[in-house]
Amino acid sequence: MKESKTYCDTSKLSIRLITKSVAKDIIVNNHYSGLWTKVSYAIGLFTSDVEEHPFFNNVEDKLIGVACYGDPIGRSAGQSISPLLERTEVLELTRLFVFDGYGSNIESWFLGKTFDWLRENAPQIKALISYSDPKEGHCGTIYQATNWLYQGNKLRFNDSWDFRWEEGGEWHHGRTSYVKFGTNDPKKIQTMTPSTFWIKKNPRKHRYVYILTKGGERRKLLKNIKHPTFPYPKENEDFVEEIHRMDPINLEITK
Repeated sequence: MKESKTYCDTSKLSIRLITKSVAKDIIVNNHYSGLWTKVSYAIGLFTSDVEEHPFFNNVEDKLIGVACYGDPIGRSAGQSISPLLERTEVLELTRLFVFDGYGSNIESWFLGKTFDWLRENAPQIKALISYSDPKEGHCGTIYQATNWLYQGNKLRFNDSWDFRWEEGGEWHHGRTSYVKFGTNDPKKIQTMTPSTFWIKKNPRKHRYVYILTKGGERRKLLKNIKHPTFPYPKENEDFVEEIHRMDPINLEITK
C-alpha cells in the first residue's frame, strides 16, 4: 500500500531575492554537490509556519530553500536552444535546494514562483536551461513536474572524464587535465605523461529547457526549438562506475 503524500500549505510560503553569501552558505552545507557556482540571481523560499519544523523556532519568517540562476556555460548557449535566442537571454538553473519536511509539492511550487519572479524582475530572460545528473540518481523529476522540455542526454558530443593522478588519490574534473595538458582526452594524455593515471567516465546529463516568455513570443520560440524533444525519462538506469588504469604509451623521453 502506497503512503499518502503530504502537501504543503502554500499560503504560508513566499519568495524573495536573497544575498549570494546567504545562498552560498545553504548550498555548500546542504546541497548534494556541496559546491558553489557563479550566480546571477539567488531566490529564497520562506515560510511563516515554523512551529512544525524542528530546525527553526521562534522566528516569524524563515528561509527554507534556495534557487540559484546563473549564466549558462558556453557562448552558444542561447543558440543551442533556438536560433532566435542570444546567450544574454538565457539563464541556467544551477542549484535548487529545499529543506525536508515541508510537503511533496513544495519544490515545484517554489520553482514556478521563481519563473514569475524572473518574468517580472528580469524580463530580458526568455528561456531557462538545466541538467539532471544520472550519477546522482536524478532523472529530472522536478523539471517534469514543472513542464520543462526534455531534450535527452545525447547533445554532448564528447565524453567527460574524471582523472586521478595517483593510486588512491582524489578525483579531479577533466578541466584540470585540460589546463595541464591542453586536452582531456585520456588516450592523448597517455602519450604526454610518464606516469600512470586512472580515469572514470561521467554519465551524460539529462538536458531540460523551459521557455519563460508567454503568448506569441513563446509560440515562436517553441516553433523554432533547435533540438527535438523526447518523452520524459521515468527513472534512471542503475549507474555503474567503471575505473580504468591508463599506463603511459609511445612516450619519447629526451635527455
